Amino acid sequence: MLYDLVISNGTVATASDVFNADIGVHEGKIAQIGGPMEGKQVIDASGRYVLPGGIDSHVHISQPSGPGIEMADDFDTATRSAAFGGNTMVMPFCLQERGQSLTGAFRDYVAQSEGKSHVDIGFHLIVTDPTPNVLGQELPALIEEGHTSVKVFMTYEALRMDDAEILATMDVARRHGAKVLVHCENEDVIAFLAQRAEEAGDVAPRAHAKTRPIAAEREATHRALTLAEVVDVPIVIVHVSNGAAMDEIARARTRGVDITAETCPQYLMLEAEDLSRQNWEGAKFVCSPPPRDRTEQENCWRGLQSGLFELFSSDHCPFRYADDKGKRNADGLRSFRHIPNGIPGVETRLPILFSEGVMKGRIDLSRFVALTSTNHAKTYGLYPQKGTIAIGSDADIAIWNPETHRVVRHADLHDGSDYTPYEGLEVQGWPEMVLLRGTTVIDKGTMTAKSHGTVVARRG
Repeated sequence: MLYDLVISNGTVATASDVFNADIGVHEGKIAQIGGPMEGKQVIDASGRYVLPGGIDSHVHISQPSGPGIEMADDFDTATRSAAFGGNTMVMPFCLQERGQSLTGAFRDYVAQSEGKSHVDIGFHLIVTDPTPNVLGQELPALIEEGHTSVKVFMTYEALRMDDAEILATMDVARRHGAKVLVHCENEDVIAFLAQRAEEAGDVAPRAHAKTRPIAAEREATHRALTLAEVVDVPIVIVHVSNGAAMDEIARARTRGVDITAETCPQYLMLEAEDLSRQNWEGAKFVCSPPPRDRTEQENCWRGLQSGLFELFSSDHCPFRYADDKGKRNADGLRSFRHIPNGIPGVETRLPILFSEGVMKGRIDLSRFVALTSTNHAKTYGLYPQKGTIAIGSDADIAIWNPETHRVVRHADLHDGSDYTPYEGLEVQGWPEMVLLRGTTVIDKGTMTAKSHGTVVARRG
């Protein structure tokens, strides 16, 4: 058989194995692995790693962020940046604002993505207003359509729900076969500490980290796990930043709670002290939970190595720094409380973990694949269509050059922000080619196929 494409001479890695084999692609699917084959197009991957395309299951795109504040990325720039970073799928959030129909919000997000996405899309649903209609009709219907993950917030006054509302939402998710993602920080603790900081005149970006302490994350993590245990629903604890929260997760697992845990590059590479940079530069590092310290960085590495963390996501939430609708808005220049929470990172997620993890011997190549692709697909009902190199899987493939040395510069990235928090970081290894369902999207620094992505329905 003459295949549409053959990738030859590469080192293939999955979450369980590393081997040398050619790959044959037919009609967007992987049709053969190993053995003789011929193709209309042949890519020579000598000296390269052939990996499943990355799945970043925690990104924010075109999300409402409060009066006068605008997120830096739309679906064009965010997914373009994702593709250049070796990803073939991202999972953004559909935010239901209070008083808004969840279904209406979802249809609006899908419309924004149509014709603009350069990688595939899978949506999470954020519930902030769990009315009887939302819980009784809209959420079950959207889950039935294949949007099988629901996020709830325990912080941010405009987004958070109380425990009773969270329990009710979790119960609907359980009955209809969805997972629940939880942002775990105690809003009352944060508000109390923030008010004290402002009264003391401590209003610079550094106060953001001081007023969102580990204790606030640890307590909320314990509470979220308890609520999930009561309802018996699978739960994802997102963007874990520290060892104390990790301990809560480990203890709950011994009780039989079905938990998936996630961490992010900022908790490996950034520190709270970055928020102290002069001339309000610390605003560039404001995200929630905030970066911690080197001890907590090592705790997060331990979680990645031990299996406590199954997911490594970016929490890409980009705002422009030098912009009155971004980090340096008028209110944000007066107090840390009004600096938009979030940092860009969808393009640098994979290179950072590859360089700091694989190339420095902290994790092996199969663990890298699991943390960045396979486990995301398994967690969110995409496997084995996505997240692996196997016969019948989508030909979503990233071809990496492990010998590439680069310095991270925002000028070389493709998101809509105007900075990267990792400016100047030296990394080894970068994806050279990215294929989405067999079509080359990125080829050595050039986008060769545009707007090729589609919204993917998922199983529970």
